[in-house]
Amino acid sequence: MSQGGAAARKAAESQDKGWAWMVLFAAVLLQGLTLGYPSCIGVFFKDLQHEFQASNSETSWFPSIMVAVLHGGGPLCSILVKQFGCRFAVMLGGLLSSVGMVSSSFCKSISQLYITAGFITGLGSCFSFQAGITALGCYFVRWRALANAVASTGVSLGFTLWPLLSQYLLDDMGWRNTFLIFGGVLLNCCVCGAIMRPLQLASESIPQPPKPDTEPGGSAEAAQLSNGASSPHPEVQQPSRGAACFQALQKYLAFDIFCQNKGYQIYTIGVVWTMMGFTLPHLYLVPYAIQNGVEERRAALLISVIGLINIFIRPFTGLLSGHRVFTGRRIYLFSLAVLLCGLSNFICVVSAEFSVLITYCIILSVAMSGVGALTFQVLMDVVEMERFSSALGLFTILESITLLIGPPLTGLLVDITSDFHYVFYASSFFQISAALFMGISFCMLEKKNKSKEASKIPLDDSSRYQYSEVPTQPQPESQPPPAVVCTTSV
Repeated sequence: MSQGGAAARKAAESQDKGWAWMVLFAAVLLQGLTLGYPSCIGVFFKDLQHEFQASNSETSWFPSIMVAVLHGGGPLCSILVKQFGCRFAVMLGGLLSSVGMVSSSFCKSISQLYITAGFITGLGSCFSFQAGITALGCYFVRWRALANAVASTGVSLGFTLWPLLSQYLLDDMGWRNTFLIFGGVLLNCCVCGAIMRPLQLASESIPQPPKPDTEPGGSAEAAQLSNGASSPHPEVQQPSRGAACFQALQKYLAFDIFCQNKGYQIYTIGVVWTMMGFTLPHLYLVPYAIQNGVEERRAALLISVIGLINIFIRPFTGLLSGHRVFTGRRIYLFSLAVLLCGLSNFICVVSAEFSVLITYCIILSVAMSGVGALTFQVLMDVVEMERFSSALGLFTILESITLLIGPPLTGLLVDITSDFHYVFYASSFFQISAALFMGISFCMLEKKNKSKEASKIPLDDSSRYQYSEVPTQPQPESQPPPAVVCTTSV
């Protein structure tokens, strides 16, 4: 047996057992360190405002940039993983996150904080999180669904522990020393990356001949991302530089799918609109509670309650939605979860008493669990798996735009009115309208598809991208994962 074949066999033996469970443990920690970290920013909101004499809008740009870069850096992370592997990307991300937070402790203005804690830490978190999820998909085949469900509990652990740790350190040391300590904590992403040793999968040892009927960015996309860029066919003329740039752009940002696939188009618009208001409660809940007389430590506990409930509800929701009963109908469950998120915000408007806010956090956490568990499952329903990574790239880029501008615009509204109630009004508006848009649009699309089938009118070639409510056969568990599959902190 060749050396490559022996390595591939050894890699196959490592999947779903042994070291794979150490990789899963590292993935849980990574999600807690990266996706869970932005949940604690609200604890520092008032201190940063006082330190830099900044308005609500100016202060909210810092966490907005962090979250936007964390979500929007997906295509850049894909390139990094392709060239250097998952372990390098995770460790580089941990180093960037640490450098960003250490530098933040020396900032003299709020604009410097945008670059250090916002951009640098956000980009590092993106590299660590998304590359870690890719490595997890390589190590698990049979138990992949369970592994992803368990890994998602890391986000909930982060939501629970980061605010409590932040408030404790802030009371004793101030925000600058706290950020300095956080730089050391985030450096543990490098340790998690060291655990994720590379695997040479069986497909890597088998040459992949080019197929003449393959579309640009089509089924060859997954092979290129997993196996690296293969040498071009000797008989095929090299494309021009402009054509190569266009193919690379389409490979990572699937504009063709967005134009042809009605289901992907509706879902992307709906989620992008949802994100305008989705993160607002996490950022402004603690300042709102403090303004209304809630003690600071109890106010920080509110975010931890959301995370604690997520630990138990999110994995259960993810596994439940994977049942065949919900196949082809997950979009309606997702819309219902978004609708519940929007409606729950009205509880804060009624009263700001601590007991009422606890009730709000419980209901919001249940709804958030549904959104977080279903976001990428629904995306897999509306897009072919061979184009999933490119569709995901465009999806996260557009999502990051609204994540960036939502909090500052709402902060400006609070500065003008001096009333935090408008935060929850705005959050409810965006989420309720998005839920109704997605639910009604997919219902109409389903009826249209059924009427076409009933009249026996052949669908054009673009219909293969359209969302269908007809239950499909579950994919075999041995199918290789997409090149980059990531989740958000939703």
